[in-house]
Amino acid sequence: MGNGDTRVRGIAARAGGWSARHRWAAVGIWVLFVVLAMGLGSAAGRVDVDQADQLQGETHTAAKIIDDAGIKNPAGESVLVQSKDGSVKATDAAFKAAVTDVVKAVENTGKVTGITSPYDAGTISKDGRSALVQFDIRGDADTAVDRVEPVLKAVAGVQKAHGSVRVEEIGSASMQKQYKDAFGDDFQKAELSAVPVALGILLIAFGALVAALLPVALAVTAIMATMGLMGIVSHLQPMSDTANSVMLLVGMAVGVDYCLFYLRREREEREAGRDAGAALRIAAATSGRAIIVSGVTVCVAMAGMLFTGLPEFEAMGLASLMVVAVAMVGSVTVLPALLSLLGERVEKGRIPFLRRRKRAGGSESRFWTAVLKGVLAKPLISVVVATGALLAVTAPALGMKTSQLTLDQEFGDSLPIVQTYDRVNDAFPGGSEPAQVVVKAKDINAPEVRQALADFKQRAIDSGASRGPIDIKLHDAQNVALVSVPLVGGSDMDKAGQNLQKLRDEVRPATLGKVDGVQAPVTGQVAGNHDFNDQLIGSVVPVFAFVVVFAFLLMLLSFRSLTVAITSILLNLLSVGAAYGILVAVFQHGWGASLVGAEGVGAIVTWLPLFLFVILFGLSMDYHVFVVSRIREARVRGRSTKDAIQHGVVTTAGVVTSAAVIMVAVFAIFGTLSMQSMKQMGVGLAAAVLIDATIIRGVLLPAVMALLGERNWYLPKWLNRMPDLTHDESPEAHAPVRSGESEPVRV
Repeated sequence: MGNGDTRVRGIAARAGGWSARHRWAAVGIWVLFVVLAMGLGSAAGRVDVDQADQLQGETHTAAKIIDDAGIKNPAGESVLVQSKDGSVKATDAAFKAAVTDVVKAVENTGKVTGITSPYDAGTISKDGRSALVQFDIRGDADTAVDRVEPVLKAVAGVQKAHGSVRVEEIGSASMQKQYKDAFGDDFQKAELSAVPVALGILLIAFGALVAALLPVALAVTAIMATMGLMGIVSHLQPMSDTANSVMLLVGMAVGVDYCLFYLRREREEREAGRDAGAALRIAAATSGRAIIVSGVTVCVAMAGMLFTGLPEFEAMGLASLMVVAVAMVGSVTVLPALLSLLGERVEKGRIPFLRRRKRAGGSESRFWTAVLKGVLAKPLISVVVATGALLAVTAPALGMKTSQLTLDQEFGDSLPIVQTYDRVNDAFPGGSEPAQVVVKAKDINAPEVRQALADFKQRAIDSGASRGPIDIKLHDAQNVALVSVPLVGGSDMDKAGQNLQKLRDEVRPATLGKVDGVQAPVTGQVAGNHDFNDQLIGSVVPVFAFVVVFAFLLMLLSFRSLTVAITSILLNLLSVGAAYGILVAVFQHGWGASLVGAEGVGAIVTWLPLFLFVILFGLSMDYHVFVVSRIREARVRGRSTKDAIQHGVVTTAGVVTSAAVIMVAVFAIFGTLSMQSMKQMGVGLAAAVLIDATIIRGVLLPAVMALLGERNWYLPKWLNRMPDLTHDESPEAHAPVRSGESEPVRV
């Protein structure tokens, strides 16, 4: 190869070499970077995703009209007054007394405005046994959750005084309050428990406290630096709490993985008898190279989220991309410096009962050696059986049903407000979350506009889309009218969605659509879900194409093999498909749902399939690059393809297993959360990583490569002019072992 190729191939080795020679400088620069990133991020503050800008389509148009008009939509609340046994009706004195007390109690808090009695507003159910007292929380809707508690206490006081009726509050602020009280600490507990779980597994893997602490320290500092960077970047691309949680998940996973790959290789070379300098040089040239290619591939996969056009997804993609890049840079710079500084002290704090693990059996796994023996003896049977099993697991995914989860699907019966939500929807279909038509006209009080509003109101009920009551609020100064339309279907999103379309496609064109200069976008939760789904579905093809094409090109450049590039994509797709199948089987069909607390969900949350595809495609490349790099390295050093496969898989099995166990454990923590969407994410990620590290990398990959033989390294002649980014091991690896020597590191 020419000098240009050597330059490209030497990036990881040269970075590790510089760090080892300038140990304190490398550590100091890393610490300074982390501190500066955190300090600048804290000073800049974080700009969060604006929900009004979250979607395109009618939902966005409606939000823009309201925002431009300066109309502040307050947080709406309702108090359900309902007969407990059906014997009390709204016309009875006891019922009226309860309603009167509710109105007085909430008014006396001083926290509400716009109180309407059901006897004035007509919010009494058809059977006459339920009524809604409606009002708004004063002030900004975004902070209403902080002011709703006195109102909730006042309503609870009325309930105590009226035993014959049910008195319960529901609304955006009260729902958020109950959610925060019940699950506000869930994420924090899950995030904090990820660190000790990872540390415990690393202690078992390395058998030494110092060696186990290094990967955790790298992952945690990478996460801290990225948190600061998120604050700075948020002024260009707004961030969110969800993006923060995803960043922590991905950062812990890849940060530990990359450090694990590097540290294991360095220890392996030292156990083989090489001196400290040679071991570090080999680790930099091999595992360091694999980390760079893997990191770039993961970053490319995460960048796929930027093609969705959804700010929440863009925030998750950018945050994940940044933490992977930071962890990758840290692994190939500060880690060699730390290893050089520590020397033999990396073995300090050995766990007594794990002492025998240190050098027993070299670097090869006995279990995987036995498995590989069978796989390589009968590769065709292994491919057929493994592929058949994975396709069987994937099969349920063909019937996948995605949906925005309703409150009862998301939380089950774990929140009392879920029962209130169901009662309101039964008595007033769509009443707790009505659609809202935002009507903008040149003159909202023009006779033709007022007539069109009246016609819309009547036609919405006549069409069967709504049973009322339909409320119209005029904002004369802004020439805007807000029309609240309870949709028939309530919490049944499919039925409510059909009635939303009826409003948009039939009722609106026949009424408001006939008046020139009138805009009437329909928004609300059901409309938001519908627009979100449309936008998400529209982004599937570009995201899928971007991730697959760029991953293919990176594999092609990294291994200079068309065969390896194609098989890597196919195996990753199979891994993702199996994860989809498990999700559908558990959360949609309910097979084994009780084991993870997911009974009765019946659907996969809409955003999850695309999210999982991007995350899993990126993370799967970690193992693939690491294992295939080791196989190619052995092949370049003169082993036959079969021997190279055997050597590559069994020598990487330990580190891949350790890395996978950590990933599975961290993801599984999120599978224990109460929210079904987070549970689905945790279970999906954990299952996919487990399948990927065992069946895919341990059985299917070596079997496929054994069948292909020399064709694994096939590259058409016309592609020979490509840049050479191969992972050839540095000449240092071929140097004779100088057992017993102890030299200062010179890289």
